[in-house]
Amino acid sequence: MAKNITLPLERETIKDLRAGDRVHLSGTVYTARDAAHKRMFETIEQGGDLPIDIQGQVIYYVGPTPAKPGQVIGSAGPTTSGRMDKYTPKLLEMGLKGMIGKGYRNEEVKQAIIEQEAVYFAAVGGSAALISKAIKEVEVIAYADLATEAIRKMTIEHFPAIVIHDIYGGDQYEAGVKQFRE
Repeated sequence: MAKNITLPLERETIKDLRAGDRVHLSGTVYTARDAAHKRMFETIEQGGDLPIDIQGQVIYYVGPTPAKPGQVIGSAGPTTSGRMDKYTPKLLEMGLKGMIGKGYRNEEVKQAIIEQEAVYFAAVGGSAALISKAIKEVEVIAYADLATEAIRKMTIEHFPAIVIHDIYGGDQYEAGVKQFRE
């Protein structure tokens, strides 16, 4: 049974999540991929303000395809999260509380998730068309020149994901490998 989670994330909600939990996310998420993360990081280094308030927010690592007529969005599957690892600890330090993507995170990110009390969710790769049905509204809010990699504000309902890293050091990828070996 999946847990229904309302976004943005509250501290108590994060404390109740454990690696391996299946969840349905509803509320607001922001999209950002490699180019947007690079630009945000450069803005931070230059002492500027981010184009979004990331306090308590979730970033979905996705570069959606354009919507076809009658659709809110095109294909919207997760991208490989590790490409954002060099930027993630700083964003977590600034108040980001969740990330959605696919694949492994480095040790620095996993430690930052614990220290900053955040969570990393995995969306199922290869299910982009199914995931797009959970996206109800989309608005480009920053870096429109980056096209598919622009920052978007998305309203989602019952977006399926799995908790991979929790604030207790749980790692569903490691647990899965261990379980398979046993």
